[in-house]
Amino acid sequence: MSDTKPSFNNKKVVIFAVLLLIVCVGAILFLGDTAPKKSRAEISKPIDDPLVREPIQPANKFKVLHVMSYHSPWKWTDDQLQGFKEALHGLDVQYEVFQMDTKRQSSEQCRLKVAAEAGEFMEAWKPDLVFTSDDDAQLYFAKHYIDTDTPFVFCAVNADPAEYGFVGSKNITGVLERMHFIQTVRLLKQIVPSVQGIAIVTDTGKMWDPMIKRLKQNECRLPEDVEITDYYVVDTFEQFKETVRNCEGSVDALGFLGVFEFKDEDGSNVPLERVQSWIVENSMLPDFAFWKDRVDKGILCAVTVSGFDQGRAAGEIARGILLEGRSPAGYRMKSTEKGIPVINLARAKKLNLSPTSSVLLTAEVITELPER
Repeated sequence: MSDTKPSFNNKKVVIFAVLLLIVCVGAILFLGDTAPKKSRAEISKPIDDPLVREPIQPANKFKVLHVMSYHSPWKWTDDQLQGFKEALHGLDVQYEVFQMDTKRQSSEQCRLKVAAEAGEFMEAWKPDLVFTSDDDAQLYFAKHYIDTDTPFVFCAVNADPAEYGFVGSKNITGVLERMHFIQTVRLLKQIVPSVQGIAIVTDTGKMWDPMIKRLKQNECRLPEDVEITDYYVVDTFEQFKETVRNCEGSVDALGFLGVFEFKDEDGSNVPLERVQSWIVENSMLPDFAFWKDRVDKGILCAVTVSGFDQGRAAGEIARGILLEGRSPAGYRMKSTEKGIPVINLARAKKLNLSPTSSVLLTAEVITELPER
């Protein structure tokens, strides 16, 4: 009997402990079930603790495709992209640049081919926004994406945007390029007061037709003693040289539009630098253009259209579209207003001209001619 009694007592202790555990668990469950429940809003409410902050959302990343009509390095196109990027400063943007190179490869076949390649690249890369510069990129590329879901912002467009079908489009807007024609002629008159008759010379590029029409429409605003005597549109470099020589003695000054697509004897485009060098060495007529890179290369003067300002204005539109979700259709297509007077003093000296100090003080002055 003495051997079995302790074993019985031990069983009683174990049974009691199990019963006590069951009672405790039941009480906990009962109390938890009767406690007031928190709503989903209360559960998600931030903790009121100055050391605990809401998580910072990662910044949006954007993909921007830049389809340029022309090529790089070239100051005009490089300035456009630099201005565009400045307007998007602070945003996380990945850029891809597609060069159509239509100044150097200007045949219709080349333009169509490279535009198709740009489209293939865009479809594969899927950018959040496309930035297109100058007219060829609109004519051969952008106009095929009217009213699609991808926003397009252009700059440096000379033609009426209606010609590309952009007016009323839901996804395409941008910045127009308008030359400072009257201001440039007035600057020329300040340097050479005797100028009266002026001839305009250009290559056969498609973008020049609307610009010539615009020049003609504004002739009535020229100084009273100034007349545009002729507009020469020539195809080959030899025709260009003959035209310039024939103008000697018949006009007082020359204005140059397109000088990129003059064909040599092989049918290839003559490089801009070669054309400009020939003008400096062979023409003694005061001359003007509308872009700073021409004055850098030896043209006498211009009130320039700024590629940087064009790009920056386009970038400001793109910023609103990407960052604020604004519609491209909400932006009016308009031109930049500011023009910058530029004078090549070395060219002036070669032409035996002496601009007054008052004229030079109001302009950016280039002091050298390009090396041959």
